[in-house]
Amino acid sequence: MYFFRIQNPLTECGIDEALANRPFVAVLTPEEWAETMPRFTLGMDMDLQLQNISVTSADVNYDSLAGGFSIPDRNDFYAPNIRFAFALDENGVVFIDDGGFALSAVRTIKNTKKWKFPSLERFLYDFLEQMIHNDAAILTKYELELSAMEIELGNEENTDDAKQIIERINDIRGNVRDLRIHYEQLTDLGQELEDNENGFFVEENLRYFRMFTSRIASLKDMSAYIQDYTVQLRDYYESQIDLRQNRIMTVLTIVTSIFLPLTLITGWYGMNFRHMPELESPFAYPALILVFIIIVVVSIIFFKKKKWL
Repeated sequence: MYFFRIQNPLTECGIDEALANRPFVAVLTPEEWAETMPRFTLGMDMDLQLQNISVTSADVNYDSLAGGFSIPDRNDFYAPNIRFAFALDENGVVFIDDGGFALSAVRTIKNTKKWKFPSLERFLYDFLEQMIHNDAAILTKYELELSAMEIELGNEENTDDAKQIIERINDIRGNVRDLRIHYEQLTDLGQELEDNENGFFVEENLRYFRMFTSRIASLKDMSAYIQDYTVQLRDYYESQIDLRQNRIMTVLTIVTSIFLPLTLITGWYGMNFRHMPELESPFAYPALILVFIIIVVVSIIFFKKKKWL
């Protein structure tokens, strides 16, 4: 178990010192929480099953605020979400986590943050920021990658790679969808903290939660834009396929149109009638070839004027 005093800077200490010098931060495993829970003033009995946490949310109790975090793994969106629970009141916050994320985030704050006015609200703001601190860079990277894919999809020479590109676009769309859902849940959590229903927080420090929800709103807008971009690229790819198919059909139609009269003529002269006048003429065969050439040339000129070729 790990305990920290919220001061400048965040200072690691023992449980007795933390509880005597509030506000504090505690990071415990579920087993440690079960053992030490009576020492806290949270006034609740949390039967924690971390694997049952499916969303990021918070529930307001009479004398505490408790909930859980379910965070997509930015390194592998197909991996199970990072899950841990929390409980807080005006005296401090307890994280119940057996995966190490909460402790890592707290130690990052300890090593990188110095506060002029340390407070529970400021700590919670910095802790929530740890969940999204690199997301703007991730979304920007996705946007640049999609822009490069758009160029590749427009290049007819890269049709063999188009399938892989579309699969990657689908991956990005799924990743961004997961992030957007997470942002919506974080927005609800930030608003719950800002409402301050139990009066745990200092009124003037509620601005930290407004700042957090504002940043989340920007990330939500960016993720929505990227999701729309992936849809546009898929539509663009399908339109390119339709365009290529239309070109092929146009060529086949033109070839059919040119050879249709030639087929008709050869069909006529393939009939075994006795009194066909051209059969006895020495000029019939060259004349027929000339007629074929004229038909082909006239057809090509006609199609070019119509800009079908």
